[in-house]
Amino acid sequence: MHRSYMENLLLSLCFPLLLFPVLPPTEAFYLPGSYPHRYGDGDLLSVKVNSLTSIETEMPYGYYTLPFCKPIDGVQNSRENLGELLMGDRIESSPYRFKSYVNETDVFVCSTGPLSKEEARIMKLRIDQVYQVNHILDNLPAIRYTEKGGFRLRWIGFPVGLNFNNVYYVFNHLRFKVLVNKYGDDHAISQASGAIEEGVDVVKSSRTRHNNVTQRIIVGFEVTPCSYRHDIKQMGNLQMYQKFPRGINCDPLSLAMVVKEGEPIVFSYEVSFEDSDIEWLSRWDAYLKMEGSQIHWFSILNSLMVVAFLAAIVLVIFLRTIRRDLTQYEEIDKDAQAEISEEVSGWKLVAGDVFRPPPNADFLCILVGDGVQILGMAFVTVLFAAFGVISPASHGALLTGMLFSYLILGFAAGYVSVKLWRAVSGGERKNWASISWRASCFFPGVAFLVLVSMNSLLWGSQSTGAIPFYLFVILLLLWFFVSVPLTLVGGYFGLKSSSIEYPVRINHIAREIPPPKYPSWLVVIGAGTLPFGTLFIELYFIMSSLWLGQVYYVFGFLLVVMILLVIVCAEVALVLTYMHLCVEDWRWWWQSFFSSGSVAMYILIYCVNYLVFDLRSLSGPVSATLYLGYSFLMVVAVLLATGSVGFLSSFWFVFFLFSSVKLD
Repeated sequence: MHRSYMENLLLSLCFPLLLFPVLPPTEAFYLPGSYPHRYGDGDLLSVKVNSLTSIETEMPYGYYTLPFCKPIDGVQNSRENLGELLMGDRIESSPYRFKSYVNETDVFVCSTGPLSKEEARIMKLRIDQVYQVNHILDNLPAIRYTEKGGFRLRWIGFPVGLNFNNVYYVFNHLRFKVLVNKYGDDHAISQASGAIEEGVDVVKSSRTRHNNVTQRIIVGFEVTPCSYRHDIKQMGNLQMYQKFPRGINCDPLSLAMVVKEGEPIVFSYEVSFEDSDIEWLSRWDAYLKMEGSQIHWFSILNSLMVVAFLAAIVLVIFLRTIRRDLTQYEEIDKDAQAEISEEVSGWKLVAGDVFRPPPNADFLCILVGDGVQILGMAFVTVLFAAFGVISPASHGALLTGMLFSYLILGFAAGYVSVKLWRAVSGGERKNWASISWRASCFFPGVAFLVLVSMNSLLWGSQSTGAIPFYLFVILLLLWFFVSVPLTLVGGYFGLKSSSIEYPVRINHIAREIPPPKYPSWLVVIGAGTLPFGTLFIELYFIMSSLWLGQVYYVFGFLLVVMILLVIVCAEVALVLTYMHLCVEDWRWWWQSFFSSGSVAMYILIYCVNYLVFDLRSLSGPVSATLYLGYSFLMVVAVLLATGSVGFLSSFWFVFFLFSSVKLD
């Protein structure tokens, strides 16, 4: 019975490693996107707009909070998933409309009318805060290229305007370039649609509609903003989409349209279509291309070195120290064991106390259960992203996937919490529902308090990043009707499963612990440096994606780093647990949890360092509070996930160690 339990525990910890060898070597690092849409010449293309964003405030605002042109038929909201709403995305329709493969110039959009004092103030404020305008065509964000120092830089979106010598200019003329690829044969169509059955159906139906019309697929969307002052007197009574009587010379380096109270702003655009050799499967490369990809390999090699170093230590402990101790112990005469056992090994002296319940044992079981749930959520989400199931073309899909995988894995939290609690409590079956209930409430409760606190700041700032009240209700309903029942069901199965019977009996009187030669908390804190060393390089790219508007896409690297992190956390916990047992300190329960979980403390320090040095342009106490609040939530999640790995690996180690030899 012991062997069956330990094998199941070991398999559950090694399951991600079993999946790793089947990962494709190239596809694991690429996210293709959704199925391709084919457009015939003259088909209508509608540009959408997303929220205004800024890395200086980290608070998104709706596009139409500024006096921009609105569509003739009114603003239409695109369907949004939970991830988009939680991220502050608000995708809406815009007045910018093109005809496929039809070049247009000098197109009038609208004139705002005289700006009010408040409108001028808000626009100037958004310019000072470096807010970016985000357009979307065929699910591709508009990308902007600039030249600096001989290098071509890529930016997603473009600034609202520019403050030059305390004079505010707005970019009111947009020059769009749409890259298209023409597909004329079945092989190319199959290549574009890939293996996505839904995409194949769309292509076939589209080809039927455009039987005799050349069809193209959009593979790029670029924008160049200009500040151009129109002559209002020569405009006459232009209607939307009519051409200006005079040509517009769009010079990106010139500034002309001043933001001034009482004066209108005229918006216009031009669009050109350009044939491209870019394939549909590669159209995201311009967005996902990240310099310094060798750094990711360096991160993995660095992690492998840490893993190898710790693995060597663990190997020495198992093959030399423990095996030698066990061999000597078996050779010792039973009557002489009591006299020389202390000289043979110190860990055997704590056999009667090593499974003594720790203080706050219920809380420890709850933390471990929640940690397993969070760790499972991370692996499931990253695994799907590495295989390309979750792509950047689907806004908010990553966050939505994380949310639903967390809800479903409530079963694992309940099962682990109750099973551990039964082992700690001596096999008692009562109060299991209370353990399951608290396991389902702890981390969601922390997350709810953080979100409510941060949301109150966003509501006060009227940011679209604020979670709507109805979404709070939806999240609470999902938690109460999905996560809580699954956690209770998991707890029930943990109750009905075979109990964990310790290989040694617990003494009635606790053994006195010798005074330590060094503070145990110092060793625990120092242990977190090794897990942090495996992920700090990848952590930089994750933080840049979260707070600097970059697109993170190397989920294959991230999956490898996560697997290595789990291995390092397990090895660190094993080494420290063995060290504590050797000095006759049987209080390994909480120590094993925090020895690997202490990596969260270093992540918190890194977050503060990132705020001071990389986000030094972050303006205002509200933005800094938002950053620290969300960073705290991330740190708590890391603490629970890594702490659960350390505890479960130490539990397996202690169980294996004391079940390998018979002790009276």
